[in-house]
This record gives sequence, structure tokens and C-alpha cells, in this order.
Amino acid sequence: MNIQNDQRIVLSLDAGGTNLVFSAMQAGKMLGKEIILPAKVDSLEAFLERITNGFEQVKQQAGSADAISFAFPGPADYPKGIIGDLENLPVFRGGVALGPYLEKKFNIPVFINNDGDLFTLGEALGGFLPLINTALENSGNPKQYKQLIGATFGTGFGGGLVVNQQLIIGDNSAGGEINRMGNILYPEYTSEESVSIRGIKRVYARECNIEIEKCPEPFQIFKIAQGQEEGNKEAAKLSFKELAIVAADTLANTITIFDAPVVIGGGLSGAHELILPTLVEELNKKFETPCGGEVQRMEVFAYNWNHKDCQADFLKNSGQKVIIPETTEEINYDPIKKVTVGISQLKTGGAVALGAYAFAILKLDK
Repeated sequence: MNIQNDQRIVLSLDAGGTNLVFSAMQAGKMLGKEIILPAKVDSLEAFLERITNGFEQVKQQAGSADAISFAFPGPADYPKGIIGDLENLPVFRGGVALGPYLEKKFNIPVFINNDGDLFTLGEALGGFLPLINTALENSGNPKQYKQLIGATFGTGFGGGLVVNQQLIIGDNSAGGEINRMGNILYPEYTSEESVSIRGIKRVYARECNIEIEKCPEPFQIFKIAQGQEEGNKEAAKLSFKELAIVAADTLANTITIFDAPVVIGGGLSGAHELILPTLVEELNKKFETPCGGEVQRMEVFAYNWNHKDCQADFLKNSGQKVIIPETTEEINYDPIKKVTVGISQLKTGGAVALGAYAFAILKLDK
């Protein structure tokens, strides 16, 4: 898919609980300026008016539009464009046909997806996946990856799955919803209760014996862990360690099923210096067997892309020649199965925007 030469214009939106950020994209690049409008309104009618106004403004800047494509919080039936009951946008209750509404307003196709899905698609097309494949090629390693697992660490724990430039959405628009997997440290909770801003703050508050309302924000907790601000350094380190352990268990299960590299985005990914070493170590842990032996946690080995030596080991060509029995012919065989885990190359918002654009172009071409 070569979106860099595609001249079609797609209008997009980054819908958060605070702001609605509208933009237009052509050939995989932003057109004009972003339009930012407040998300807080008192009624569904007011919200629909605001979202229509935002798209009208970026369309006017771009001159025209061939489609609308954007990320919106779930629960939702994304293929039908129906949004369910949202916690951060309470005006949505009982199912709102947002996609069909916008199609009637603008008379162009409208596509809505989960932000984790679009983040992963963007990184698969223009970010982490082409980065590692180019690095492998430059290292003389013939291995190339066609799949990608995306995970976002932020307000919540999001995910996405891409195969051959195609999103795996699922039959119920719930593909890649890794936030609903179990929590290895707190089995009564979902993984999201640890892999999130609230998870970081909850651990720090617990370890410091303070109310969570008085807890510093994760950015400050990261600085405390790094010794750059005053505070409980050990509690700060533990906050990110617990996140990494729970995320690793979830991602190990996902990798076991999906067998692909992992790209991590979201606001908390900025603390990757604290997160990735523990996460990758947990991915490569071993299970014990009843007879006293050991077996790898996953069938593949995980490598930390953001660590120079680990990246070099991942890129190394470990292949060898094997002879076909009863012939003199040789074929290549690589006995070491590898995946790598790294941080977003486009920044989360940029990856979501590119994913939204690419998804629209793919759909328009069908």
C-alpha cells in the first residue's frame, strides 16, 4: 500500500474526554492546521453540532474531502458506526449512530475505529514495523515481519492487531481488546487496573500510605524513580515494575497466539526506560514442569528494541544452511524464533492519524 502518492483527502478526529482535535490528511501528511474544540457539552445535540462544525472547518481548509475516518472511544459497533455508552462522554447513551449521521451530513463514507487499532495500523505502515524490517535488511538478515501487535499505556490499556496491512477487528469489533485479559498480580482485576495511569498512582499511593487524591502524576512518579525529584524512590520504581509485569503477562499471551513484534505507545510509554527491561525479562521467563524441568514462557524470544545490545542480537542473522536428505541441495533455516518490543516511532497521535487515513484509503479501494 503506497499512501504517500495517494491524492485523496480524508478528514480525521482525535476524540478525547477534554478536546476534539480535527485535521485533514492527504498522501499520508497533514493539510493545514488542526482545529481544536472542547469535548464537554450538555447534550447529544450540542455534541453532534460541535463535531459537524469541526469537520466542516477542516474540510474548508483542505478544499474537499473523500472520506471521514477517526478514532472514537468504545464500546461501539465500529463497522456500523454506532457508539455505545461512554464513560468520558456521558451524552452518548443507548447507542448513537454517529457514523451514519456524519455520512448524511457530508455525503461521503465515514469510518470509525478504536484508537488502539488505528495506532497499530499507523505503526505497521509508517512506523515501527517498516523500521525493524529496514534495519533487518540493512543488517543482511533476510527475515521480514508482516504482523504487528500494538499496545497503548495511558488512561487505559489499549491494543490492536495488524496482519499484512489489514486490521484484525473481530466479529464484534472487539479484536485486540487486551485490556480485558486477567491481571497476574491481582487476579480479581483486569490487566488495565495495573497498566494505566490509575494503576501507577494506586501503587505509589499504597506504598507511601497516602490518599490517591494526593498522589503525584505518573510523570512526577517517573522523575522520583529516576532520582530527579524528591519522593519515595522505591515506591516509584515499584509502580512502573508492577505495570511492566502485568503488561508482560498480557502481551506474552497475545504473542503466543499472534506471533508478532510489539509496539508500545500512549503517555506512559515515555517511561520506557523503567518499563521495557522488566517487561522483556518477564516475556523471556520460564515455566517449571512437573518433573522438575523448565520450558520457555513463549516459543519465541523477545528482544528490547530500545536497548542497543538487545537490538543488535535481534538483527543478527542466526540462520544456517541445512541439506535436503538424499540430495546435495541446501536451504536456509533459522532455529531462533524472535520478536522485538519497542516504542512508537510516530508518537501515538501521529500513528492514530496515519492509521485512520490508511484505513479509509483501504476501504475506498475495495
